[in-house]
Parts: sequence; C-alpha cells; structure tokens
Amino acid sequence: MSCKIVVGAQWGDEGKGKIIDILSRDADIIARYQGGNNAGHTVVIGDEEFILHLIPSGILRKGKLCIIGNGVVIDPEALLSEINTLEKKGIKIDARLMISESAHVILPYHKVIDKRRGAKIGTTGRGIGPCYIDKMARCGIRMIDLMNPESLRKKIFANLEGSQEFNAEQIYKEYLEYGKKIKKYLANVSQVLNKAIAKKKNILFEGAQGALLDIDHGTYPYVTSSSATAGGASTGTGVGPTRIDEVIGVVKAYTTRVGEGPFPTEFEKGLMEKIRTKGKEFGATTGRPRRCGWFDAVIVKHSVAVNGLDEIVITKLDVLDEMDKIKICTGYKYQGKLYKDFPADIEVLEKCEPVYESCNGWMKDTTLVTKYKDLPENAKKYLGRLSKILNVKIGMVSVGSKREQAFKA
Repeated sequence: MSCKIVVGAQWGDEGKGKIIDILSRDADIIARYQGGNNAGHTVVIGDEEFILHLIPSGILRKGKLCIIGNGVVIDPEALLSEINTLEKKGIKIDARLMISESAHVILPYHKVIDKRRGAKIGTTGRGIGPCYIDKMARCGIRMIDLMNPESLRKKIFANLEGSQEFNAEQIYKEYLEYGKKIKKYLANVSQVLNKAIAKKKNILFEGAQGALLDIDHGTYPYVTSSSATAGGASTGTGVGPTRIDEVIGVVKAYTTRVGEGPFPTEFEKGLMEKIRTKGKEFGATTGRPRRCGWFDAVIVKHSVAVNGLDEIVITKLDVLDEMDKIKICTGYKYQGKLYKDFPADIEVLEKCEPVYESCNGWMKDTTLVTKYKDLPENAKKYLGRLSKILNVKIGMVSVGSKREQAFKA
C-alpha cells in the first residue's frame, strides 16, 4: 500500500495533470484535495487532449475511483458541464466519482465579487477566493446543504439579505436542481479514504496550483486561497499526515506564472515569446499567456522544504532544446544583501536582482528520447545540477505532452 501526494513546486502549470495520469496507472484511488475550477490539468492521450478543472486526472484511467475532497470548492454548473464533456468523449463517470459532502459550494455572488476584487492580483474570476472567505467566516454553503431544501433556503437568503443585485429565490431553485443531479456522487470522503487505506489500497492525492501560490507559503498576496502545499492533502481529505508515504513535486525545466505578482527570473520580451510559443504557454483554464523565465532554484528549494518533497519530476525539458546557454537562478541580490533562501518580504522579490549560474545547452531534439541514459550529455548535466542545488532526487523527466513522452531518471 502507498499514499502519494503530487504537488506543483512552482507557480502552478507545471504539468501535474500528465504526471498524475501516469502515476494513476498504479493507483486505486485518485483524490483531489484543494482549489476549484481555477485549476486546469491537461492530459494528452494519443491525439486527444483532455483539460480537467475539478475532476481528478485519474478519471481517464479505466476502473479508477476518483474523489473530490472537502478542501475543494465546487461550482455545480462547472462540475456538471465537465462530467457531460467527459461522458461525451466516452469516459465513464457514474460509480467512479465521489464528492465530499463537506466540500463548499461556489454561488453566483462569489463569482461577481471575485471579478470585482480579484483583478488586482490576477485571479481567474471563478469565485474561488470569495467562496473560501465564506467558508472561513462560517457562512458558507456545503454540498450536503444542497440535499436539504430548508437549510439551503435559509442559508442563501441569509447571505443575500438586503441585496438588490441577486434574486435569492432564483438562486435557491437553481441550486436545489443542481443538488438533485449531484446527489448520487456525494459521500463521506474521509471515511471512504481511511477504509481504503486500512485495506492496503494505493491512493494518489492530486494537488492543484503550486506551492508558490499557497495561501501561507506563497508570494502573498499574489496567491490562491487554499493550501496548495502537501499539507493541504490531509486537511482537504480527512486523511492524517502519518498515512502519507511519499510527496512528489512537479517542476518545469524553466519557470512560468500566470497573472500578477513578482517574478525575479522573468525573460525579456524576445526570449519570452520564443519559449512561450515553443512551450505552448497559455493557461488551460483562462487561455491567458503565461509569463516565462529561467529556472528559479530559490523558490523550488522553498517548495522542497515546505512540502517535504521526496523527489521531483522535471517537465518540458524539450522546450529548452534550442537554447545555447541556460541559466539557473541560485540567489537574489537586494540592497547589498544576498538572499539564498526564499524571502517573506514581497518587496525583495519585486525589486531584487537574480544571481545566475550558466549551463551549456544541448541543441538537440529530446522529444523522441525514451530513456534517461539517451538524453544529450549536457541535458543530463543540467538535470544533475538542478538535483544538486535543490538537494532532492529527480524521479522522472518529461519531454513532451503525451503519456509516452516521460521516463524514469
């Protein structure tokens, strides 16, 4: 039996969907533990691309049970749309999806508030933050409330008391109908997972976003509203931390982030466009172009620490195939001081000068490589250097978007 957590170790978009899909081959259960439909996990099988926002990536493997935990916030309309899309593509959902009764529900007013307030920090506008705010304020609506008409009415009307902008009765009726369609998926997820652990089942916990977007450990306030680090797997599913056997971090061979916030290693415009185009760096959820930069070892070392990473997976190595020189950021200089560790002060991150070391590129196509030993020598040297700086082993390398374009290191 094993319980593994897969987390993003940068600012999200590291390729977790593909890695979860690969690892789910040996799992019995795949459980998503935080975030909402602000996530976009892309998996390519053959010539078909699947983009998943709420449902765990393991749903693409036949016979796997997929779970949405209590730490996830759910837009019922988005959930049902995603289920419908997958079913149209021949993916069986019924009896393979469970949703926590305790997961909180995103309502129309959450999305309106998010679009008004979230623009300053570059949120997706999908109501994620305001839903988590209501959760912490203890006035949130949970999935189980959709099963109780009296409770649902009382809570919606209380939350919208005095509002001229929203029709409480209309929202109540709409969400009551969502509840009827979702009822068959609801379960006590904590019980299901802990019973599965007792039966020696293999469980894979799927994180969304990335450690540098974590509400506590990220580049606050330019962060998401949930615990995107490995610790979120316990609070977001009801499985105790002593049950976890391994934590795997996913990182790109370079760095990207979407939206606002500091980015010390960001490329200049010409190189930005080159890497963005080659890496197809556009958000799977919003379509927004991602900002791109050199590998930032400072932030990934921070991720290794706060997640307790046992190993990392390097994705998109192939995007660097045409680079003659490749840089790695090993520290920041700010006001005469050298920072080797991740600083809490956002001003340091915004105004620092990155300290780089340079590696020779390999200038060879890696997309057809299927074994680590067959990588170009300079590619292996680059990966070896990353592993040494970060003091963590590399478990897998990905050189393309398809399932088969990945191999053990």
